Amino acid sequence: MSPECVSNTDVPDAKPVSETDAFPFGKSKSQSGKPVATTIQTATEFFSHKYKMDYPNRGKAIIINNKKFNPNTGLNERNGTDQDASALCCRLSELDFDVDLFHNLKAEEIKVTLQKAAELDHRDNDCFTCAILSHGEDGFIWGIDRMIPINDLMEPFKGNKCLSLAGKPKIFFIQACRGTKFDDGVDMNVADAKGFMDVEPQFSLQKIPSEADFLIAYSVVPGYYSWRNSTNGSWFVQALSEVLMKHGQTVDLLTMMTRVNQIVANKFQSNTSHSDMNEKKQIPCVTSMLTKEVYFTSK
Repeated sequence: MSPECVSNTDVPDAKPVSETDAFPFGKSKSQSGKPVATTIQTATEFFSHKYKMDYPNRGKAIIINNKKFNPNTGLNERNGTDQDASALCCRLSELDFDVDLFHNLKAEEIKVTLQKAAELDHRDNDCFTCAILSHGEDGFIWGIDRMIPINDLMEPFKGNKCLSLAGKPKIFFIQACRGTKFDDGVDMNVADAKGFMDVEPQFSLQKIPSEADFLIAYSVVPGYYSWRNSTNGSWFVQALSEVLMKHGQTVDLLTMMTRVNQIVANKFQSNTSHSDMNEKKQIPCVTSMLTKEVYFTSK
């Protein structure tokens, strides 16, 4: 019998989630023995269309900047990446993140660095952000010695692993190639134009997906080369820095990423003496599992 033909008697009724219930981010385990997130949210906060961004701290930001690679990898030095790292340090600091910058990490060092970050107590933080600047392939990022799956780096931050970040945004910016194809672009005709009350709160458990609340912003779509200027930095980070500087505290994150896409798509085009690499285009790719809007409102 196909799933569409299952009778109602074979399917247990789903218990509706009530907006009057409080969301209990306070106990270590539920009655079923499963772990429960360690941050408390009220029902209003849980069902809001915006993430709660008024915790005492904005949160931790990790930037991994890989420029020089081991000779046996055959990878070129990533000139211009220091400009990217500096720009992101400035922008994220302006948004009140506690920024840690790491240079030229091996694959295992990247994994350990992010594992340690996930093990921190994030209860007083709004969110977590990580930027990885390196060589890459689709689904992988390069340490200075070898590749590592991107999913392995995000795994420790999932809601069932990092309980103090459950229900909070986990934001990853990845500047790296995802293949070797070039985007020739397409010509387009464009016409010129002129608190809690002082009583014991009542809690009830609400489940959230462990994979929820992630945003991964890739510099390019799968299969394609990601462009970087040796003087000014990568197209993606240049655009991201510009948008964060202008709109970081007033516009929601997904809208900002759409504006980043627009800048990269319209402003940049490769200019090289290699004819097969000249006049190429690029479009970033944003994968969102966010359940609410992210606003980096001023602290």
